[in-house]
Amino acid sequence: MSSTVTCPSCGHQFSPDEVLTHQLEEQVRKKILTETGKDLADRDAQIKELRIKAKESMDLELKLRKEKREIEEAREKFELEKQRQLDEERGKIKADAEKAILEKEKYKIIEYEKKLSDMQKSLEEATRKGNQASQQLQGEVQELDLEKTLRELYPYDEIAEVKKGELGADIRQIVRTEKGTVCGKILWESKRTKAWSDSWVSKLKEDLRRDGSHLAAIVTQSMPSHIHQNIGNIGGIWLLTPESITPLSMLLRKNLIDIAREKVVAAHKQTTAESLYDYVTSSSFNQNVERIVGVYLEMKAQIAREEASASRSYKQRNMQVDMLLSGMTGIYGEMQGIAGTSMQQIGLLENEK
Repeated sequence: MSSTVTCPSCGHQFSPDEVLTHQLEEQVRKKILTETGKDLADRDAQIKELRIKAKESMDLELKLRKEKREIEEAREKFELEKQRQLDEERGKIKADAEKAILEKEKYKIIEYEKKLSDMQKSLEEATRKGNQASQQLQGEVQELDLEKTLRELYPYDEIAEVKKGELGADIRQIVRTEKGTVCGKILWESKRTKAWSDSWVSKLKEDLRRDGSHLAAIVTQSMPSHIHQNIGNIGGIWLLTPESITPLSMLLRKNLIDIAREKVVAAHKQTTAESLYDYVTSSSFNQNVERIVGVYLEMKAQIAREEASASRSYKQRNMQVDMLLSGMTGIYGEMQGIAGTSMQQIGLLENEK
């Protein structure tokens, strides 16, 4: 059954059921609204929270991205700095290595130059010793050749090598006659050097005095500059080239023999000696002897030139020349034995002192 109710205020009629329904609806609506509002509030809170979290997430992402970018930049900067340091270290190592190599090469070059210098000095020393040994050997060969020549020319004489350290001279010739009579001594010194030395004369004069010899001669290829011939005399010391050994040795030897002979027979030939004295002190005798010696040297030179084409007649002609000189030396020696120092000097055999 349905009943209506009138509102005392407005006169509106309504059914109590409607009121209840309306109240229920209102309650339900309020409840729904309340619940919905709560849900919405919760949702809004959730959304707000999500937004906050989203912002925080974005901020975090931005921060992370920034940090990542900073890390990347720092890493790149580190890598760049590291690369720079590596390049610098590499350059330093390379420079040190190059310096070490240069130092090593420098020492090698210095060592090589020192070795080269030492080798050069050794070579120069060896060359000097070789030249010295060669000169010494050549000197010994010339000395032996001189000794051999004297032995062959004068088999009756005593030809002996002077002991080393005894004198500066090389050979002592004791002149003897065929009967063995000693007539005097001649000292021979052989020099084979490129330059003449004035000290040779003074040394040989001292040897002459110490040895008690009568004559002394130096055989050398290097004559003093003021002597332009093969034979000369300085201070009583005879100078000659090897080619002049035969003529000068004959003259010197004959001189000693004749002087010794004249000493024996002087008492029995006083008158003859006086006559001969006048002759040997004359310019005529001096010119004759000089001419003979000149002819001898020219013939010797001619023989040397012809020897290759006339070898068979060489010995015969050489003997003839020696016989010529021997005859001349006989005359010269006899005259000099008589005249002594008053006899004029021979240009080919004597030189201004």
